[in-house]
Parts: sequence; structure tokens; C-alpha cells
Amino acid sequence: QVQLVESGGGLVQAGGSLRLSCAASGSISRVNDMGWYHQAPGKQRELVATITSGGGTYYADSVKGRFTISRDNAKNTVYLQMNSLKPEDTGVYYCNADMRPSGEMWPRVYWGRGTQVTVSS
Repeated sequence: QVQLVESGGGLVQAGGSLRLSCAASGSISRVNDMGWYHQAPGKQRELVATITSGGGTYYADSVKGRFTISRDNAKNTVYLQMNSLKPEDTGVYYCNADMRPSGEMWPRVYWGRGTQVTVSS
């Protein structure tokens, strides 16, 4: 069964750093774009950053210069390095990936269950 599992969340003071990881597991033929989303308490889930299989990146304006997305294609893992964290970065961070499971013709979008990040002021 193909799945994504996030790790690395926690409690940090404002100005601190955290590194999130998200590993894809199962029988996978190909992993295309991967990304991170943020859902603040009481708000909708929003895109934070994406990375293509070739390393091309996109960032939301709110995290540019503070967050860095990267991936290890050999491990089917995507990372989110979060620096200079602010209280408004608090929330659940979800990983997603466009992946083609082995034996299937077309890729599908998968989501992880999320990891909690809390930034105290």
C-alpha cells in the first residue's frame, strides 16, 4: 500500500527552526511533484512549497527566504527546512505527492496524515 508519512513536527519558540520529513513507502513506479501544505487552526489548508522530480521549486510568499524544500529521490523523501519560525506558522503540515503505484498506468495524488508544528511567541 502506497502511503506518505510525515515526521519532525514539534514545539519551538519564535525564531527557531524545525525540519520536517515525509517519506513515501510501498510499491512505487514513479514519484512526480511533492509538496507541503499548512493548515492553521480554523483555516483552510494552504500550499507552502512544491518541488518537481527535477528539483524545481515553488514557495508561497509567506515563507520565501525562511523555508527550503528539498528531496531525496533515491529515498522518495521530501523535506521542509523551516527557519525563522513565527507564531503564524503554527498548524498542521501535510505532505502530498503525485505518484504512480507499480502496476498502474496513471499517477494519483497522495496525502500524509500531517504533523503538528507549534510556534510559541
